[in-house]
Amino acid sequence: MGLLAATALAPALPAMAQGDDAARLRALLEASDAAEARLDPLSAVRKGSAAAGPAFVDPLSDVYRSTLLADKRRELATLATIDRAALPAADRIAYDVFAYRTRQTLDFIDGGLFDVMRKAPLNASFGLQVEFPDFVSGAGARFDSVADYEQGLARLDGFAGYLTNSIDWLKRGRAEGYVQPRVTIANVLAQVDAALKIAPADSAFYAAIARMPAAIGAADRQRLAAAYAKAIETRIYPGYRLWQTYLRDTYLPAATEAPGRWAMKDGARLYAADLARHTTTTMSADEIHRTGVAEVARIRGEMEQVRAEVGFAGDLKAFFEHVRTDPNYYYTTPGALIARFEAIEAKIWPAIPRLFHRRPRAPFEVRPLPALGDQRGTGYYRAGPPDGVSPGILFFNMSMLNTRPIPTLETLTLHEGIPGHHFQITLVRENEALPPLLRYGSSTAYGEGWGLYAESLGRELGMFDDPMQWFGHLDMEMLRAVRLVVDTGLHAQRWSRQRAIDYMLDNTSMAPRDVAVEIDRYISWPGQACAYKIGELKIRALRERAAAALGARFDVRDFHAQVLDTGALPLAVLEAKIDDWLKTSRA
Repeated sequence: MGLLAATALAPALPAMAQGDDAARLRALLEASDAAEARLDPLSAVRKGSAAAGPAFVDPLSDVYRSTLLADKRRELATLATIDRAALPAADRIAYDVFAYRTRQTLDFIDGGLFDVMRKAPLNASFGLQVEFPDFVSGAGARFDSVADYEQGLARLDGFAGYLTNSIDWLKRGRAEGYVQPRVTIANVLAQVDAALKIAPADSAFYAAIARMPAAIGAADRQRLAAAYAKAIETRIYPGYRLWQTYLRDTYLPAATEAPGRWAMKDGARLYAADLARHTTTTMSADEIHRTGVAEVARIRGEMEQVRAEVGFAGDLKAFFEHVRTDPNYYYTTPGALIARFEAIEAKIWPAIPRLFHRRPRAPFEVRPLPALGDQRGTGYYRAGPPDGVSPGILFFNMSMLNTRPIPTLETLTLHEGIPGHHFQITLVRENEALPPLLRYGSSTAYGEGWGLYAESLGRELGMFDDPMQWFGHLDMEMLRAVRLVVDTGLHAQRWSRQRAIDYMLDNTSMAPRDVAVEIDRYISWPGQACAYKIGELKIRALRERAAAALGARFDVRDFHAQVLDTGALPLAVLEAKIDDWLKTSRA
């Protein structure tokens, strides 16, 4: 990326007059949001806006690094001139979140870990090689006008550059001793192989052409179709073939057999940063591991009670196998599965006013995962633009339906949909009074912690009236507890991949194929899986603290509003907010 692109990424900070600290903070946050949109235009589009800059920015590029570093240094210096004590309550929270995230980003770059990450960039679960096809196939990008399609062409060109640049960084990393695990490389290679087996005209990259709006004229239709076909055939597919050849012939033979961060140069330091970033705590790998072991033991005790209640004669391991293999626990068609999701949603909504003052205006839907389902996990939630009409969507993997157990579907709906991620993400996005930092920010421990906490609200919402549905809930909670053990086991305690697989099979009813996908995700994306349980335990502890402090005056709807109404917060910021609320409430 040359001088022109660097200039396009340069932020346009407004003049900040002294005096009104709240206005100056909002101006800083808006400028920072615009700068981040220029660096991550795909996320900007998902938020319903478009950045005034390139259509695609390579996150491995030197321009990305230098621009991010300069932005964050300038922003932190400006923040230091704002008097936090003079701010309203919501702005003080925004101040704290901004300070936390900005310092964390600067520490990551200044400590050299950003460059370590660039030398080992592959992520088989959420890397751009799978995320970008989803985005352009309909899970993010809009294609309503000729301008949208021109923007799409620019994205394809930028993504093709990323494919080439990432190989350059892999070569540099390999030369300097930064080599990723063999299983991650094999999984990425399988994704690339699968993508290249699809004819260009049937690929996710061409999907927008296949559904071009009728309002676009014939000449533009023909021109754009030809341009997309050329870009895919001459840039995108050659980029994937470059990955295929290099990964298969050169990188895979050099990859580490050990799956954990500990086996990579600077891996221990990088894993500590992974845990801090995802959990937003200072907990060590050993602390997290011990927490997981204790949670696994507790949940196993509740599972034993369900096994006894349903009269199953075998032990818990045999009960897991029964759930894995009994066809009565699985649907055979995507339509039946989606109908079940819809029935669960219809049951939840009437009970929501018991626990929440507000609900999102936007609807919630379940749709099939757009691309490469046989190469990926269960799915993910994506919020729509904050217009109150576009739905939040659970993109669910409809491949291999015999590994999607019916008893877990209620819990999955609570987590991904209502009152989980759909509430947690969409409510703040619909609140235009909040600064973009709070409306669109992310924190793994907060977001996934809320999703897991939302699962625990099932009984209060009238769910889990069948013991097997309750077992499905416990089974999914167990998955999150097991994650604490196996993630830290793999990356800090030198567990083998097989040991992690065996531990998960011994403690959940997940199908062996799904267990392998989960373990490979933890190998590919260290630390992220620990955030779920750590976040949920903190939210649960804060609820108990609030109930004890307020006694008869405690209203869980007020507590939920406090947790949700300022968006994704680092756990320390959330705890401070709840404590301030309790002080005010008691007074």
